[in-house]
Amino acid sequence: MQPSIRQETAQPVDAACNWSDAFDVVIIGGGSAGIGVTASLLRRRPSLRIAIIEPSDRHYYQPAWTLVGGGVFDVTKTVQPMADVIPEKAQWVRGVARRVDAVGNFVELEDGRQVGYQQLIVCPGLRLAWERIEGLEETLGKNGVTSNYRFDLAPYTWSLVQELKGGKALFTQPPMPIKCAGAPQKAMYLSCDEWLRAGRLNDIEVEFNTCAPVLFGVSAFVPPLMEYVKRYDADLVFNSNLVRVDGENRVAYFDVKHASGEVERVAKPFDMLHVAPPQVAPAFIAESSLADAAGWCEVDHTTLQHPRYPNIFGLGDACSSPNAKTAAAVRKQIVVVAENLLAAREHREFKTFYDGYGSCPLTVERGKVILAEFGFGGKLLPTFKLDPTVPRFLAWLLKARFLPWFYWHGFLKGREWLAGPGVAD
Repeated sequence: MQPSIRQETAQPVDAACNWSDAFDVVIIGGGSAGIGVTASLLRRRPSLRIAIIEPSDRHYYQPAWTLVGGGVFDVTKTVQPMADVIPEKAQWVRGVARRVDAVGNFVELEDGRQVGYQQLIVCPGLRLAWERIEGLEETLGKNGVTSNYRFDLAPYTWSLVQELKGGKALFTQPPMPIKCAGAPQKAMYLSCDEWLRAGRLNDIEVEFNTCAPVLFGVSAFVPPLMEYVKRYDADLVFNSNLVRVDGENRVAYFDVKHASGEVERVAKPFDMLHVAPPQVAPAFIAESSLADAAGWCEVDHTTLQHPRYPNIFGLGDACSSPNAKTAAAVRKQIVVVAENLLAAREHREFKTFYDGYGSCPLTVERGKVILAEFGFGGKLLPTFKLDPTVPRFLAWLLKARFLPWFYWHGFLKGREWLAGPGVAD
């Protein structure tokens, strides 16, 4: 059965259908990468037959969840029905990808349906592995345990910040890679800023436990961040990995690696615990021929084409490119994939290349952001001609006001504002 490609509203297609070669392009994932690259492809080639495989009926703007946890953004403005963001010329196949047959050129869904493709874009995002921390899932959303990495928990973060009058607040960061590597410490900064403004910070002991040996991976931004760590009198514990949470007794357990290499299990009582969970590639990628040694969808880091399957491209959090996993990175990657997929389709030479661009707007206080923009190897790639290490109100307006609006009204519509990639000479 051949489904109709054009649709007035995005509704899931018939669950009984199988498709052999129905689509020019199949996209796995209806997140920022999937919707954005679909819109960009259709702006370039409106006649393309595109299917998006996505199980969720809601689409989220996740970069604002840190702001929700800081009490400065309405969580209801971070979600829209998936049907409202699917480009109208694309077909929504509502289902969960179970397997990619890269030789047979089809995606098999969990319900047994098969979706054939000429070209495939893999961008399902990563999986939050809450279960890798013992006891965490049972206590999330209660007992003072929260996370801005979940839509339903970000408002609880703000409730805890408001309610905490004294005691100990722990913030954690798991092993890399994670999406938005600055988000765990942004949660700490906005919480501390509120406690400082309310005159309660002196009564709260703040501690940031990170698996990393440094505060931030790009060294140029460490000095200004350290100024805020000092301002908030926060303790930094490096090489410290959260492994267990006893919510009822409010005790968190960390494996702390010492300089000698010895690992010690340390119990820390808390009144508030903000957790950034471990993050992994989806199993259907990690256990497939698409994966690299670490389980991510393998791509050439500059063209974003799969090295073994030339009709497959990857972008977003699930791909192997060693960039920061942020929406800003996706914004640049979309152009590279759209241009290179069409070049491959039309037997043209690739002229569009990804430079590793990613951005982490570090909300260090209410009204101030350090706009960290960088590429492969930590090379600074500032968009504006200003010192990127200086906290600025203008960067705050960009993060808190302009970017959320642009996401819904521009990014998801295929408008590529300041997204021009590297181009070959």
